[in-house]
Amino acid sequence: MKVPFLDLRAPYLELRREIDAALLRVADSGWYLLGDELRAFEAEYAKYVGARFCVGVANGLDALHLGLLALGVGEGDEVIVPSNTYIATWLAVSRVGAVPVPVEPVLGTYNIDPERIEAAITPRTRAILPVHLYGLPADLDPIREIAARRGLVVLDDAAQAHGARYRGHRVGGLVDATAWSFYPGKNLGAFGDAGAVTTNDEQVADRIRVLRNYGSRVKYVNEVKGYNSRLDDIQAAVLRVKLAHLDAWNARRSRLAARYSSALESSDLVLPIAGDADAESCWHLYVVRSRERDELRRRLAERGVDTLIHYPIPPHRQAAYAALGFPADAFPLANRIHDEVLSLPIGPHLSDEQQELVLDAVAESVSAVDGRA
Repeated sequence: MKVPFLDLRAPYLELRREIDAALLRVADSGWYLLGDELRAFEAEYAKYVGARFCVGVANGLDALHLGLLALGVGEGDEVIVPSNTYIATWLAVSRVGAVPVPVEPVLGTYNIDPERIEAAITPRTRAILPVHLYGLPADLDPIREIAARRGLVVLDDAAQAHGARYRGHRVGGLVDATAWSFYPGKNLGAFGDAGAVTTNDEQVADRIRVLRNYGSRVKYVNEVKGYNSRLDDIQAAVLRVKLAHLDAWNARRSRLAARYSSALESSDLVLPIAGDADAESCWHLYVVRSRERDELRRRLAERGVDTLIHYPIPPHRQAAYAALGFPADAFPLANRIHDEVLSLPIGPHLSDEQQELVLDAVAESVSAVDGRA
């Protein structure tokens, strides 16, 4: 048996009747953009995360981009970002004409270290952009305190954190605005690209609604130079169906993670932290670390286990950001993480039998790698 990293067909098969009915409902409505289905999803998702407003956009990168613009970040500003993240976080900053200023993570959580943020702030700093990486919330309270004291805004990147909780509250309404991706592989995934911004600020929500639709709130009347970034009603309908099952799927992910951690506790792998009362992960990814990561991955592939690396190259070492002039060793923690991390399968439709095969393959592969060393 081969074990895929993530089975994207499985959730559709589970919910086929509901999803098919939702798709037919939209098709029959004759309204496919900025319609009732989108408005219903926006209301339901805002309620789910505990925010006053949700504004659907075309994808997660646009959510970050439009979120920054709506918060007043622009040309010449600086934005504090994690050194350890997917490049989209940095790209959104660049899109608005600002400069990403990287800050190293806490090695145990992989999230931005609040104790390092203050030293990175300059007179040009306008915003802090923490990422809830792999599904574990970043430590938001000290970040919010720094932002309030220094007059900064906070936009958090929750592309991997659907349903995750920080100090008992779901992320999504805890800072000035939150950017979401509903890419198909996310805990809450659409049938294509999709995104949203949630916020408690009515003015921020209104700005994003205008920006996503060519800078217009009345057809053919354009107030600002906007964009075409709309979450279509077909994707909204799919997301509405899946949202009702998100908590159950996250609970399944949590059980899979607990089983991994229990079974691998005595191995030489560095395991992800389980979270605590302050930070409850939604387990978008189960990420282990090994100094022999590439060899371990090769051996797992030989045993039929598909794995991924999130992520192989940190943003400061990407050619896209060569102009910033960071030396390759500028951020040693990010480098170490990107050189060692390996994501094991943890989708909610991973069966117990499949996970057992993964665990057996990991045990054999780690033993073989250790023996070789």
